[in-house]
Amino acid sequence: MVAKLIVHGDTREQALARLDAALAATRIVGLQTNVQFLRHVLASRSFAEGHLDTALITREAAVLFEQEKVGLPLAAAAVVADALLAEQAALPTAGWVDPWARRDGWRSHGLTQRYFDLAFRGERHTAVLTYLHDGALRLQIEEASAPLSFSRGAEGIVLQYAGQRLTVQVEHSGEVAHVYTPQGATQITVLDALAHAGEAAAEGGRLTAPMPGKVVSFAVKAGDAVTKGQVLAVMEAMKMEHTIAAPADGVVAELLYASGDQVAEGAELLKLSAA
Repeated sequence: MVAKLIVHGDTREQALARLDAALAATRIVGLQTNVQFLRHVLASRSFAEGHLDTALITREAAVLFEQEKVGLPLAAAAVVADALLAEQAALPTAGWVDPWARRDGWRSHGLTQRYFDLAFRGERHTAVLTYLHDGALRLQIEEASAPLSFSRGAEGIVLQYAGQRLTVQVEHSGEVAHVYTPQGATQITVLDALAHAGEAAAEGGRLTAPMPGKVVSFAVKAGDAVTKGQVLAVMEAMKMEHTIAAPADGVVAELLYASGDQVAEGAELLKLSAA
């Protein structure tokens, strides 16, 4: 047992509200807890009305289990905002600042995009952050694409994204980020591209541009069977040509760009499925 939480109130409704607020403010990382399960129990009709018996969990299973209260878009927005705030905090507050040390998206021309590789509920996703000319940010994750703004508040990160404004807290345990919101908590993994480079090659289904540049040509088309090491595409960047090779045997599922297209660093060029 880590802790015991006891609340009281003048009525059952008041006590339940205080208990939920206390659970919402409880943040424990590094081990599995039943905090979110207890919040689901409080939200169940049986517990709220005091209909308690040994069949409660079975009767309220739809409410108690497999409830994702936060969701991928909000979790991704929270960890991206947390990463940007950490970068801002690391910059010197006085004196000369090396412009090459900044990561605020400045470019002499064009838009800057950054890619965040994430894992959420067993699936991998990529969040795309675009720095707009007016200094605003736009975040796309799956079908959700919306302006992103945030600031550091007294109780956490004040986040605005996809029509929501709320205060969130992000706690890290290794690569896993624990995201706490008023409606619930969730976990999302921020993947280190270098640390997982070998895994990505083993999966073979996601081939990305190593740096910003232009697609010179594709050596394959959708439906082609390819073998490990086979040349798939050629890119031009920094006045040099870079070869994109197949990390494993497979079948070309889709080409995502055409010859001559400009691509950003990390952009997926084609999809490769297992043979």
